[in-house]
Amino acid sequence: MTLRDVHARYEPRGAETLSGVSFALSAGRIVCVLGPNGAGKTTLVRVISGTLSPTAGSITLFGEGVTGMDRKRLARSLAVVSQLEDGDHDFTVAEVVMMGRAPHQDAWLRERAEDRDVVLDALTRCRLLPLRERLYRTLSGGEQKRVQIARALAQRPKVLVLDEPAAFLDVREQIALYALLASEVKEHGLACLVVMHDLTAAAQMGDEIVLMKHGRVVATGDVELVMTYNKLRETFDADLYCGLNEITNTRFFLPMRGGLIEPKE
Repeated sequence: MTLRDVHARYEPRGAETLSGVSFALSAGRIVCVLGPNGAGKTTLVRVISGTLSPTAGSITLFGEGVTGMDRKRLARSLAVVSQLEDGDHDFTVAEVVMMGRAPHQDAWLRERAEDRDVVLDALTRCRLLPLRERLYRTLSGGEQKRVQIARALAQRPKVLVLDEPAAFLDVREQIALYALLASEVKEHGLACLVVMHDLTAAAQMGDEIVLMKHGRVVATGDVELVMTYNKLRETFDADLYCGLNEITNTRFFLPMRGGLIEPKE
């Protein structure tokens, strides 16, 4: 997937929420998008998923424009896990995950043996087998998030987009989630985009980082080139300590006391 000079706004005369965003998603790589609240990260997810049309620029998936693409055909290649989803319905966990097979089924959504095998695999990978007969609405927020990810994996997409997937997850579940994503990307050659706030987790799992602020890309590239003191300071208007974990040889970040900076107009 490639984004070229993408602009977007919610109202015809409203302020732009994306301004000239450009970067690419490649098979077998995880791109982590970071930025303060209001940076345009969720808008970016909506534009990529085709639910919000860009006002300028282009988004192509395997060389074809996403805007105007048939939704079912798009869903065969692209799966999205949104930040917030309605959990007030009476479907079981297994039924919700089976919904991920809809793009591959006929108009009557008839289940095939292949669909059941894929769903079983997704339930297993997301450690949901013991919960498969539970009603989705009775689950905790963290358990519901795991179900949403399992449904996305059941789509067998080529591109996986996740908006704050670690929300509602405790530390152990976050570690399991990031390990699962890394495994899926490596084993199935997925192109993966993850919108997140955890800088340290992004530095550990990301093959590429995109920093955003006010709807624009501040920097994009490898962790070592992008997640520096100066670029993070520019992005978040805060002083962050950048350290090196000697065990994993990855960077970690801590807010510095009194490190708030007055944003520039």
